Amino acid sequence: MISQVFILSSKGDHLIYKDFRGQAGNDIVSIFYEKVTALTEDQPPVVMNHKDLYFLHIRQGGLYWVATTTVGSSPFAIIEFLNRLAALVKDYCGSLSEKSVQMNFALIYELLDEIVDYGYIQTMSSDVLKNFIQTEAVTSRPFSLFDLSNVGLFGAETQQSKVAPSSAATRPIQSSREQGGKSEIFVDVIERMTVVIGSNGVLMKADVEGEIRVKCYMPSCSEMRIGLNEEFSIGKSQLRGYGAAVRVDECSFHQAVRLDEFDSHRILRLCPSQGEQTVMQYQLSDDLPSALPFRLFPTIERDNGGRLLMYMKLRCDLPPKSAAINVCATIPVPKGSVSLSQELSSPDQSAELKPQSRAVVWQIARFAGGTQLSALFKLEVPSLSSASMLEVGPVGLSFELPKITATGLQIRFLRLSPVQPGPSQRWVRYVTHSDSYTIRI
Repeated sequence: MISQVFILSSKGDHLIYKDFRGQAGNDIVSIFYEKVTALTEDQPPVVMNHKDLYFLHIRQGGLYWVATTTVGSSPFAIIEFLNRLAALVKDYCGSLSEKSVQMNFALIYELLDEIVDYGYIQTMSSDVLKNFIQTEAVTSRPFSLFDLSNVGLFGAETQQSKVAPSSAATRPIQSSREQGGKSEIFVDVIERMTVVIGSNGVLMKADVEGEIRVKCYMPSCSEMRIGLNEEFSIGKSQLRGYGAAVRVDECSFHQAVRLDEFDSHRILRLCPSQGEQTVMQYQLSDDLPSALPFRLFPTIERDNGGRLLMYMKLRCDLPPKSAAINVCATIPVPKGSVSLSQELSSPDQSAELKPQSRAVVWQIARFAGGTQLSALFKLEVPSLSSASMLEVGPVGLSFELPKITATGLQIRFLRLSPVQPGPSQRWVRYVTHSDSYTIRI
């Protein structure tokens, strides 16, 4: 049973406040924010209390999503409610941000009125809610006098027109009802890598967690069929097919997915609801089918002037036609480091010393596959000793690999039935992120 629901900005501004049972005053919002900001840790506890009232919250889109309850309620159910509420707001508003919540406050209040009745959760299904929600979402687009990004010479289509714009999948689901709204389906294959490489270069751990997400803007779609690799196998004992096996250790599916064709043809069948849903999750441990995307070759020493020298050579082992973007290497350095001078091998790199976190942050906007970049960092460290040099490392890498999956999972086809009467588009995207990529020095 939920007493209150409110949404706060990162600065504590009240964006949404809904009291279902009248068990606490309006000052409870300020009390929650004081408790969160008073904590010294970066990650505050999910559950906090004030007298007989309990706060449960999550962080999504840079916002605090908070629910209050009294003794006797399941905290796991309320956390799940908050996650689904954030997903619904994202579906109906198009994105999660302070601005989108402010612009669509009336829509969010209407959603809360339909979702919760006197503290009891009624429904979280977008298929049910679309019959009752009447408020249209308000979206903002950056001003552009001429949008000619997809027009070539004499009006001909360019290659760019075959690629969905980055904001295409972040519009409200209700936009498909509007006149001129596009009927589209977006399928994302998203994987996250957890890697630990020892100081001798030996791989110690390599895990991949992945999921297939579907975001539907179809006003009516009875069934969707997603074909995976024919060689897709679950577990080492179920290797199949004649090509290179695509194997995962564990796999789970959304309850709406029908698996009658999965064992024989590796086809997922479902009736997608408007909005975003995760249809499949999978995991692979310690047996990656391809080489690791990055290797680091570090050299740490002290020069004659007492400065700490760190020579970093980073190699990208992706295929030559691929590239990693938003690559960032965080290198912990000795306490008391005061200044940094650097020599970078290319102009598209940058680096800075962050004394508060005691780290050098090396950033690379785009890193082409099959290439190598290097950097020489010279640090002024007062009273540098052999013991303080041991404080260097381990190096943490964060990156994004577009059009690549670490497991090799691919979408063979995406079919809709019945065939849509109007023009419809289907988009498939592959992306691999670094969840934790640690290289010991």
